[in-house]
Amino acid sequence: MADIAIVDYGMGNLRSVSKAFEFVAPSASVIVTSDSNEVRKATRVVFPGQGAMPNCMKEMDARGLRDAVVEAAANKPFLGICIGLQMLFEESEEGEVKGLGILPGKVKRFSNVPMIDAEGQKLKVPHMGWNQVYQSNNHPIWEGIAKDERFYFVHSYFVETADQKPVAAQSIYSFPFTCAVAKDNIFAVQFHPEKSDAAGLTLLSNFAQWQPIFPC
Repeated sequence: MADIAIVDYGMGNLRSVSKAFEFVAPSASVIVTSDSNEVRKATRVVFPGQGAMPNCMKEMDARGLRDAVVEAAANKPFLGICIGLQMLFEESEEGEVKGLGILPGKVKRFSNVPMIDAEGQKLKVPHMGWNQVYQSNNHPIWEGIAKDERFYFVHSYFVETADQKPVAAQSIYSFPFTCAVAKDNIFAVQFHPEKSDAAGLTLLSNFAQWQPIFPC
């Protein structure tokens, strides 16, 4: 049984996520796996991803991982990264695909709204690079991280939440958008902590130690 299972459904470079956890939690057993049984047995689950959401959903289902991921999101410390955040929501404009529906809201494309910075300059899509993350609460995952710390982003879509309660942080790219959510045992981020230097490593270290309070 692994301490941390990183879900592998064939989308994205998971080696950097695995190496980051091995660095911040050297005594933990960390595996990258596409085996649903290993996901179910793990103490903590990390759900990362890169690429197009329709392809991610398709590949996850092809590997029989959907039920294991949904179960993990319900009963153990769970970290979503990038597409792993977006897939938690109900649907996406990217291919008009349905998500897992664990959180209420929709994934929308940046270029469907005017993308202009504070100086009136047009912003590029995808949003790629370092942006400040403004924390909305004092969640344990933020411990030791400045409330306006910078993290690394690579994405063309953002989540529009139907409920503001899970919003754990926002960033600004033409307009404020949700870049982190937290609910019970779930924490998920749009940015890449594994590529975000010291702040990202602190976030991953916090997750490796996090003992969430589960709802009754």
